[in-house]
Amino acid sequence: MKKILTLVFVSALGGLLTLGGYKLFIEKESPQLALEQSNDFPVFVPTNNAVNAINSNASIAPNFVNAAEKSLDAVVHVKNTAIVNGPTSMRDLFYGRSSQRAQVGTGSGVIISPTGYIVTNNHVIKNANEISITLNDNKAYIAELIGTDETTDIALLKIETEDELPFMAFGDSDNAKIGEWVLAVGNPFNLNSTVTAGIISAKSRDLSGQHLQSFIQTDAAVNPGNSGGALVNTNGDLIGINTAISSQTGSYIGYSFAVPSNIARKIVNDIMEYGNVQNGILGVVGGALNSNAAEELGTEITEGFYVSDVQEDTGAEKAGIQSGDIIKKIDNVNINKFSDLSGYLKTKSPDDVVNVTLIRDGNEKVFPVTLLKPSSYILPTIGLIKNASEKDLKRFKAENGVKISELDEANKLSWNKNGIEEGSIITKINGKELNSVEDAQTAIKTRHYNEPLQIEVINKNGEKVVFNFR
Repeated sequence: MKKILTLVFVSALGGLLTLGGYKLFIEKESPQLALEQSNDFPVFVPTNNAVNAINSNASIAPNFVNAAEKSLDAVVHVKNTAIVNGPTSMRDLFYGRSSQRAQVGTGSGVIISPTGYIVTNNHVIKNANEISITLNDNKAYIAELIGTDETTDIALLKIETEDELPFMAFGDSDNAKIGEWVLAVGNPFNLNSTVTAGIISAKSRDLSGQHLQSFIQTDAAVNPGNSGGALVNTNGDLIGINTAISSQTGSYIGYSFAVPSNIARKIVNDIMEYGNVQNGILGVVGGALNSNAAEELGTEITEGFYVSDVQEDTGAEKAGIQSGDIIKKIDNVNINKFSDLSGYLKTKSPDDVVNVTLIRDGNEKVFPVTLLKPSSYILPTIGLIKNASEKDLKRFKAENGVKISELDEANKLSWNKNGIEEGSIITKINGKELNSVEDAQTAIKTRHYNEPLQIEVINKNGEKVVFNFR
């Protein structure tokens, strides 16, 4: 019993000595270890998480609901039915008949008036035998084709209805900013009333390489069937007509392109008023500046349009614009590349006056220029052509055509050998009748890059001769 008590006492004494040693030496040397003794429970601080979340989300992405509601009922489904020649079977050959079938294409359109005018893409309704329109409420109508412009790929349709239709008014695409949120509304893959969102990635984008286009580029998803649909901003304003995608697969892979609303509105107004598009030209020839061009021209300016020549009898010549001038701005639109210039001019008409800001000899000058109808044009392989007068047409007993004013020097001898001389009348290009220089421009600009060039000319003997070029 004494041994047990002695053992307990020694154990207790050892424990006290150990604890005392820890307190005296170890704890004083390592005071930071005392932090581990703090309470593990977190301190509760009241916060308004709901408000913070709402503010955070609002700053990241806007609300598209109102814009979608404004546009959905005004965007329609367009169906194009064309009769095409199908594969010829042995039975067709035996009976000497052609095999024809109906081919259906689909796209979108935007109602732009309560009376039933609809804007869409020209390629959506091209070669159509019948065009049908289906509204968002599933009502269907047969549409009349009012007019088209192949250069800008815009077409105008009309449906007859006693009801006032929901419509969208054109917004001002010049005010659209890069980085701005937009919606693409249409019917991709026959899926009606589809809305996708993105931002404006670029403006004045030309995909042709021939300075014919001036698209708004976005990253809103656009697929086959979206063509002709609406591009709208967050206010629900129509700022573009969705037209093309950049893709190697035929489906959306990142970028889509829309005709700016200011161009589409001008085309529509011209078709309604004149039946065709009235183009106003500035009358300058040249190209966009970059570092290489600036070095060659001996200027430090790397952005703008360099005027290499001024055409005769044009607004630019009459206003005093000269070769060597650098155009920096037209009205309030900055000109950094060719498509900025061509895109803005497409929104203007003959007799409109624009203020051209340019640099000459290091000084900034402003010239008011009256835009005129094109009266001359350099036609490839032929030379300079001009509008033909009644006297010109009567000389060759022609009902329509344009006059060859100056033959291209490189081909003049060859033309003369074929009976074509200055003053001869060109009546058709690729089967399209010519009544003005504008018609010739359109025929050349809308020709596919690998399509042969066919020109019908009346020679000096009064004979119509067709020339084909590849």
